[in-house]
Amino acid sequence: MNRRTFLSTALAVGSSGTLAAAPKEKVKIVSSLPRTGSAKGQTDGIVNAIKLALADFEKVLPFEVTYLDRDDATPRTGTWAPEKEEGIAEEAVEDKDVMAVIGPYNSGAARISAPILNRAGLVQVSPAASYPGLTRGGPASDADEPDKYRPGKKITFCRVCPQDGSQGPLSADFAVEELKIKSVYVIDDKQLYGLGIATAFKSRCEELKVKVLGHESVAPTQRDFQPLVKKIKAAAPDLVYFGGTTISGGAAIAKTMHAEEVNCPFLAPDGCYEPAFINSVGVDTLDAMKCFITVGGIDPARLKGAGADFVKRYKEKYKADPEPYAVYGYEAAAVVLEALRTVGKKDREAVRKAVVSTKDFEKGVLGKWSFDADGDTTLQPLTVARIEKGKFRAVKVMGTK
Repeated sequence: MNRRTFLSTALAVGSSGTLAAAPKEKVKIVSSLPRTGSAKGQTDGIVNAIKLALADFEKVLPFEVTYLDRDDATPRTGTWAPEKEEGIAEEAVEDKDVMAVIGPYNSGAARISAPILNRAGLVQVSPAASYPGLTRGGPASDADEPDKYRPGKKITFCRVCPQDGSQGPLSADFAVEELKIKSVYVIDDKQLYGLGIATAFKSRCEELKVKVLGHESVAPTQRDFQPLVKKIKAAAPDLVYFGGTTISGGAAIAKTMHAEEVNCPFLAPDGCYEPAFINSVGVDTLDAMKCFITVGGIDPARLKGAGADFVKRYKEKYKADPEPYAVYGYEAAAVVLEALRTVGKKDREAVRKAVVSTKDFEKGVLGKWSFDADGDTTLQPLTVARIEKGKFRAVKVMGTK
């Protein structure tokens, strides 16, 4: 044994005479989510699930991982703020220990952080941002999308949730197949997510020969919807579809529909799939309505195998049922952590490549899936829930064929 080898071995031996474990290299993962406002219930679940994934992967990782839970919302607005999202992205880029970002929750926020992270080659995996233009072009996207989110000429934005290009059309399929509608009145909140999903829903309705009696855009700060709802009542549609979130008009429109005795069903996307929607509209009001909310993925209660085990462990640890986006929170973290495990070195580009090339992934809770060439998941199911007795009750799963 040469002197250098002997010295190295001696330095690794503890007082007990056994070899001491070499300290793990330190890395960080950042999440950017609205931890303030109406989405807090959903993002609590996402953060809880990320922490579960970290605990599950801890023993097999060659790193000591620090998780930073960042809030991109403000108490004043109760929703994400551009300056907060930008600041979180820039902070992540500057901290060379950060290997990945989980988030954001909102599609509009992703529009801000995606190009910042892309320039730095820092991968992000969103559990919820579903606007199609973030990953692909098409009728629901702007002409310069998704290229403007990829100034570095590589893919860094991926998502484990279905994109609205499937949620909108599948919602229309449900409305025709299950609710038997012949006409619809469409509303959107003028925001990236809401307008995009409402447009996709409307386009599919037109393909299915459903008569669109009107399409109104409302300001996300609007609070008085009585004139609009009276106009809808006069049109007498078979369904009202709202593209947007609880806080941008979903809850207020549903509540006004009930007050004005508009008796047709109300259908909205996952921006309203949160306890805040139920609390705002009111349990009794919703029980008197036919109110349906869609959410990407499968109801956690219907998951099998590793998914069912996740639900059980989540309930045991947090004393609550996981919401659908908690499942996506776990999956997003699992993809990142598995990439860190396989790469085995502190290298952002290697981690990025490992994440975006994910194929036949089975280390999470959703079963086998892959990222496609655009960074979208190959899993695109949609659960439709009816709100009854203050709960979201799954009534149909679409898009699983």
